[in-house]
Amino acid sequence: MAPAPTFPFTRADALFRLAQFVPLAGAAYAMGRNFDCGPGQHDRVSRLSAALRRRTISEGEVVQAVLAEHGPEPAASFISEVFWRTYWKGWLEQRPAIWTRYLAGRDAARQALLRDPDLAGRHGDAVAGHTGIDAFDHWMGELGETGYLHNWARMQVASIWIFTLGLPWELGAAHMLDRLRDGDPASNTLSWRWVAGLHTAGKAYLADGTRIAAMTEGRFAPQGLATQATIPVEAAAPPAAPWRTVTPPDPAVPALAWITPEDAGLEQEATFAALPLRGVVACRSHALNEADRAALADGLARAADRWQVPAQWIDSPTDLGEAAQAAGTRQIVTGYIPAGPLADALPTIRATLQASGLRLAEHLRHWDKTVWPHCRRGFFALKQEIPALLKQLA
Repeated sequence: MAPAPTFPFTRADALFRLAQFVPLAGAAYAMGRNFDCGPGQHDRVSRLSAALRRRTISEGEVVQAVLAEHGPEPAASFISEVFWRTYWKGWLEQRPAIWTRYLAGRDAARQALLRDPDLAGRHGDAVAGHTGIDAFDHWMGELGETGYLHNWARMQVASIWIFTLGLPWELGAAHMLDRLRDGDPASNTLSWRWVAGLHTAGKAYLADGTRIAAMTEGRFAPQGLATQATIPVEAAAPPAAPWRTVTPPDPAVPALAWITPEDAGLEQEATFAALPLRGVVACRSHALNEADRAALADGLARAADRWQVPAQWIDSPTDLGEAAQAAGTRQIVTGYIPAGPLADALPTIRATLQASGLRLAEHLRHWDKTVWPHCRRGFFALKQEIPALLKQLA
């Protein structure tokens, strides 16, 4: 049997990779997870992030497989990392203004590039990997060539970008989000804010040359890194508020399923099992990279097979109404759309559909409903609840 792709996008490949990784998810993961051994050598981590980001495979499936092999204590380190992904999502859903604030800061920084030649030059050198900082320059090249960076390396890149190079964090976050094959608006934005000292107020992350040399097993020896963090000035984050209310799917109404990069695994959800589906669609406008194209095509095929209904590519969400009417239904159902570019467009999409008498319903997964209420403060408040949450989620 051929090996699974390095970073699986389809469900079959993700399940194959999960089976490969599970034996390593206990003590071996805890000891080796922060070592960055270079492109093609990221075997100490799961490499399931691209599939998890699109829910081609679910957090629950991954956690249960690891628990079955190792038990809760030996697997605690890996399980904690899975919950970090959910934490970022839940925290941002309860503070969506932070996403809006990031977009405004990104746009303002892009305008500053047009006015300030020095800033533009330093930004260009950073993006091109021409800073003279060996580790940073390598990682920027790896990001551009492979669409992936080890999570620990992402922290170092963000820290050097902000504190050593003195560049706006929003520009770095935008650059990374655009190129990562597992790019997730919540995880990416909030991780950069955490490094910058904005997520946990006043607590920034400083990259250290000696530490980088150790964690890359001597491949790099960066010099001249910042030893003090100048934390960006920003208003305090708003308090947590309930995430937005959704219209749940109506099992009595025939439906058109809409597969998006936010949830390409709807056929695995029990809520969808009994829905009278008449078709399934995905948007070409959401297939902007190899990962999205593969995950959406796979999700379409799996859903069409599961419900034995036609599958169709449409150009964009503006074509949802026509597709629903052609399928003979007044209901469109999809997975919950969290904060990010698609959620930004959702009010217009919903209003257009409502004007045509069409109902847009979203399914919020049990995992999210269970964990998000514990994502109001810092991560370690959630971490204390993981043992109890695992029992609820089992």
